[in-house]
Amino acid sequence: MDFATLIGLFGALLLITSAVILGVSPDVFINSASLLIVVGGSLLVVLAKFSFYQFFDAFRTAARAFKFKLPDMISSIEELVEVAQVARKQGVLGLEGRDVSSRFLGQGIQMLVDGHNAETIRNLLNKERLMTLEHNRTGAKVFTALADVAPAMGMIGTLIGLVQMLSNMEDPKSIGPAMAVALLTTLYGAMIATMIATPIADKLSLRMTEEARLQALYIDALAAIQEGTNPRIIEQMLSSYLTPKQRQKQEQTEEATG
Repeated sequence: MDFATLIGLFGALLLITSAVILGVSPDVFINSASLLIVVGGSLLVVLAKFSFYQFFDAFRTAARAFKFKLPDMISSIEELVEVAQVARKQGVLGLEGRDVSSRFLGQGIQMLVDGHNAETIRNLLNKERLMTLEHNRTGAKVFTALADVAPAMGMIGTLIGLVQMLSNMEDPKSIGPAMAVALLTTLYGAMIATMIATPIADKLSLRMTEEARLQALYIDALAAIQEGTNPRIIEQMLSSYLTPKQRQKQEQTEEATG
């Protein structure tokens, strides 16, 4: 579970809700016409930009921002070094049926067991990696489009409310509801874009980059294992994927364990 995403989104929503409750009656901020224009209109406009599959799959992909956490890079390197040691001592057949932390890594190990050479493993896993990248990129594009469309739909709602208000100036009772639609649609559009769509799109883009980096790590390690590279050399090679802070942490762990 990615608590940063949950805390950020729900924390912002809680602050806005608190401000509304402490100000005036919350009922003032609820208007069905405004919700219909902004929420319904935004979703339909975004749907027009993508296929049905891309649109609905983006929301399934967005769930990854909440519940899916990638393996830690240092832990992944340790796991790969252990795999390399087993392969060196027992041969690649000793890896058959081994439990690993990633489905992608599991696919690569199965390729080792099946006897594919390093070049074939690289090519097949790189294709899988590109498909994963495209899948995540499309999900991010859908929410980026929603972030662009929602404020525009809010402005359309504002214009509708102003037209209704100006066309009924002789009826003072109609001015208030029309003004509410005019203002609330802008508020709803800004909230959807700022508090929901943009954070999720950015999180998916970040997750896309992290996952691609981790998969590249797996590919390099598996190819090196197939070529019979010494596990110690593999560990040094994979350390290049770590940030300076992660390298320092890795060195401290190695010193602590002797």
